[in-house]
Amino acid sequence: MSDMSLLPHGPLLERLLAGEFICAVSDESAFKRLQDDATREAIDSYLRPLNRRLASSQEEGVYFLAWRQLDDSARDQLARQLGDTVNSLLPLLEWLQLVQEALGRDSVLSPGDVLKPGELQAKSEDNPSLRERIERLATDSFFGSQSDQLDAQVKQVFKRLREHGYLLQPHADRQVFLVTGKVDYLLELVRFIRDEEHLPVDDEGEDTQEALL
Repeated sequence: MSDMSLLPHGPLLERLLAGEFICAVSDESAFKRLQDDATREAIDSYLRPLNRRLASSQEEGVYFLAWRQLDDSARDQLARQLGDTVNSLLPLLEWLQLVQEALGRDSVLSPGDVLKPGELQAKSEDNPSLRERIERLATDSFFGSQSDQLDAQVKQVFKRLREHGYLLQPHADRQVFLVTGKVDYLLELVRFIRDEEHLPVDDEGEDTQEALL
């Protein structure tokens, strides 16, 4: 596939290079294009001089860019990215576990699952333990809530998850969210850190990881 035939994929390439994660929930049309072998090969060929490659989760539920070879420059950038991600990792994992427990789910969230802040709030209003966990989570620096009201705390958590691409809000006037494929990436990153990098996490983080994985 020539550079000319890559022109229709220019905006998609820009989104990938900007760090976006493409899944069937976040952009079904772009996701279907990335499922095409010829398109993926053309994009990979274009990315090769940039030392990047198109990567996907284990189940191919989400596409994103990864480094092709980990030279010194790439390692430095990857280390910074991992450092930023690790700082948000524990609150994100705590949120996943909290939602799973509060809503009585048998398994961790997966792409396409529907979440409503009102349901989580209702489950927590008469449960002091859940309320305390939500307050602690919402006031974490990653979520940044300044409110002491449960409804505002829950809305702030969902807002930040939407901003970081873990949730999609199809209609701005409705408090209904869809889980995106970036959650799969998050869980695979946790497994990578646990199994390959052996990065230190505190006891609470280890407990949360075990519960989810």
